[in-house]
Amino acid sequence: MIIASIPSPAENVWHLGPLPIRAYALAIILGAVLAIWIGERRYRAKGGKPGTIGDIAIWAVPFGIIGGRLYHVLTDPQLYFGEGRDPLDAFKIWNGGLGIWGAIALGALGAWIACRRYKVAFWPVADALAPGLLVAQGVGRLGNYANQELFGRPTDLPWGLEIAPQFRPEGYLEFATFHPTFLYELIWNLLAAALIVWLDRRYRLTHGRAFALYVMLYTMGRLVTEALRIDTVNHIGPFRLNIWTTILVFAGGLVLFLWARRRAQDSPEALSTAPSTADEVADDSSSDR
Repeated sequence: MIIASIPSPAENVWHLGPLPIRAYALAIILGAVLAIWIGERRYRAKGGKPGTIGDIAIWAVPFGIIGGRLYHVLTDPQLYFGEGRDPLDAFKIWNGGLGIWGAIALGALGAWIACRRYKVAFWPVADALAPGLLVAQGVGRLGNYANQELFGRPTDLPWGLEIAPQFRPEGYLEFATFHPTFLYELIWNLLAAALIVWLDRRYRLTHGRAFALYVMLYTMGRLVTEALRIDTVNHIGPFRLNIWTTILVFAGGLVLFLWARRRAQDSPEALSTAPSTADEVADDSSSDR
């Protein structure tokens, strides 16, 4: 007997005159703002210049959104192409559909380009952003909650998520409540973010180690929620494509952590890639000889 459950929102879009305000977009925007705010505070605590994270976010956020959408469309092309499908729907990002793997990849590329442009070292920025990215991804899952999407398999646990019949996948119409994977991921991400902050204060995670921990911790939680989900996706062998991606990304995070640990032992961390005044004077002196 179900003694309790989590109701889904009755609406996921509100209208201010002709302007639609979508819950999914609000969740993404709120997550981005929190990530920038947390990253800015952490970067300034490292001795970084105020406003640097905001400047870099101007590049990273659009790159991340484009990358997330590209990954989603490329890995689930059957949703947008073929008989009965409208390819223009691939551009309707407000309906949901951002692949975090593409968002991380292109978002990191955008941040790297910005760091090069502003002569800022990339890894201190990545480390500063690491816990904020987890918070952003957790908050972003509220958009999936509002859209009644990406939930898990049926459950009669007290915290089961109520899903309206029109949003239930084929073969699950007789079930009313499902695992709230959005909530699992939200809680896990917040705990992982707190853990990174604590470990950073205790061990001073530099040279990309905090970012590597972010990658590993996120993928550990994502592996669990991905295994619970029942939305239609492509498979490679017995597993969902995203499970394979999760395993590969975790391995990449582990390699990055080991590499960053060695770099941290070999050299101190610098926040800027621009030559220091002392270096410039030394170069000028040597050129005069």
